Amino acid sequence: MYSLYFKKFLLWKACGLCLTERICHSCFRRQDKLQRCGQCKFAHYCDRTCQRAGWAEHKQECSAIKAYGSVPNENIRLVARIMWRVDKDGSLLSDTQLTTLEELEDHIADMQEDELKEFKVDIHNFLDYWPRTSKQHTIDDISHVFGVINCNGFTVSDQRGLQAVGVGLFPNLCLVNHDCWPNCTVILNHGNQSAVNTLFHSQRRIELRSLGKIAEGEELTVSYVDYMNLSEERQRLLKTQYFFDCTCEHCKNRIKDDIKLGGKVEDGVKPSEEQVKEATDYCFQMLEKMDQARLKGDYHEVVKICRDAIEKTEPILADTHIYLLRMWSTMSEVQAYLQYFDEAAEYARKMVDGYMKLYHSNNAALGMAAMRAGVTHWQAGQIEVGHGMICKAYAILMVTHGPTHPITKDLEAMRMQTEMELRMFKQNEYVYHSMREAALKNKPMTMMHEPKSMEEGIKNLFHRRK
Repeated sequence: MYSLYFKKFLLWKACGLCLTERICHSCFRRQDKLQRCGQCKFAHYCDRTCQRAGWAEHKQECSAIKAYGSVPNENIRLVARIMWRVDKDGSLLSDTQLTTLEELEDHIADMQEDELKEFKVDIHNFLDYWPRTSKQHTIDDISHVFGVINCNGFTVSDQRGLQAVGVGLFPNLCLVNHDCWPNCTVILNHGNQSAVNTLFHSQRRIELRSLGKIAEGEELTVSYVDYMNLSEERQRLLKTQYFFDCTCEHCKNRIKDDIKLGGKVEDGVKPSEEQVKEATDYCFQMLEKMDQARLKGDYHEVVKICRDAIEKTEPILADTHIYLLRMWSTMSEVQAYLQYFDEAAEYARKMVDGYMKLYHSNNAALGMAAMRAGVTHWQAGQIEVGHGMICKAYAILMVTHGPTHPITKDLEAMRMQTEMELRMFKQNEYVYHSMREAALKNKPMTMMHEPKSMEEGIKNLFHRRK
């Protein structure tokens, strides 16, 4: 196992407009109460320490937003930050940088007509936003940066990696090619920027981490899209977003596509293709209704839709069927949020069992799902299963995230706590349950927010145009 660390990235942009008041623009922690920048009224910080740490990158943006009179969209802000950084430091930020901004592909010539219209609107708004006091650039240069972001942007997560909050550009990372079954994964480690004494700050860095042994001379690859998608859908996404045709083994041979939309085999008997198709279509329709209810925050309606769909399709669809897995995942997440932990734990276990048959054994999404399932089982009082799930998640995230990542440190603390509780459970169940009830009242192991935002950060690491 090894990791490559890219400690300097060309630019990274703070959270999107919808999250700006809940995510610190310096350390990217999610907080309920943040201090707002007194000048632009846009950027938010944990405290003075975070504000000072982020000032170097925010200084010019702050003046520009104030002068512009409003906050432009994410792409415009990101391009502006890149241009300011390049004007100050040049295209090569360090000796370890392997390529320049100018050398990266922008694929503007490959864009569709509707994309080009949006593209031109962004450029027009950028020219209004860009300060007259800053260095002026040609339309071609500005267009190139917009194009590079469009097909090379990397999703930036919050401090614990649970939610996508922005987009960054990492030149060296752009050189790593795609494979649907990769030998590496990419993780953003925000480091520690919250210490009062900056001497104890650790650098933010992007990490390219191996998922197993890699032979000498073998190409390093990562996945730009979620493997849970069917081969045809992955190819469509890659062509639309990254402008290439995927010819990896899993796409050419449509590996696991059959079980991703397969029927349930029981005692050697499986349903007909017509039954599977009917159940699949019904599940798809219910997923659309579920998404609408979730966006409205009507979680009891989400549960009703999911329960009806599961009861009708579970006897027909395989436990690896991607629509059924999504139903189980949503039910687990929402029921845990509503504190129906026993039912949430049941669906979490089914979800993880299905994921294990589809994902690579060291896939980050599998690790995060196992962590969620472990916490849910703990909340349901099922300490043995909960501890086992947390240990499994810890083993995976030690590979995908490494020992210094905040989420791995959280998991280590959970693992130690559940191990202690498991010993106590085996010695005296009554004492254990009494202490667990007391602990639940203090809400330990809280790691999730409202269900509508959970899956963004763990499944789509690379930026996808919306």
